[in-house]
Amino acid sequence: MRALRLGRLWRWLSVVLWMGVIFYVSAQPDLPHHPAGTVDVILKKAGHVVEYGILAGLVFWASGASAYEGSRRASFAAIAITALYAVSDEVHQWFVPGRTAHPLDVAFDLAGAAMALLVLRRLFSAGGESARR
Repeated sequence: MRALRLGRLWRWLSVVLWMGVIFYVSAQPDLPHHPAGTVDVILKKAGHVVEYGILAGLVFWASGASAYEGSRRASFAAIAITALYAVSDEVHQWFVPGRTAHPLDVAFDLAGAAMALLVLRRLFSAGGESARR
C-alpha cells in the first residue's frame, strides 16, 4: 500500500517538475532565435507542441490509466490540466519583459497534448486487444 502511494507521488511529482521546466523557459526574457524568421517560428511552435505533449503524457500517466476505460478519464484529466496550465503560462509570459502572450500558442499547446493522448490511447487500446486474445 505504501509503495503504491510512493509510486503515485512520484508520478505527480514528475508532472510538477515538468511544469517547472515550462515555467522556467517561459520566464526567460529572450530565447535564442534562428536567423531565418520562418524557421524560428516553426521551431518555437514545434517546441510548444512537444513540451505540452510531454505534459499531457505525464498527466495521463500520473492519473493512473491502467485500462482502456480508465484511459478516458485520464485523457480528460490530461487535457483539462494541460489546457489550464497552457493558459496560465501565457498569462505568466504577459508579465515577463521581452515576452508576449499569444492565444494561438495555447492552440499549439493543446494540439501537442491531443496528439500525445491519441498515441497513448491507441497504445492502451492495442494493449487491451492483445490481452483479450
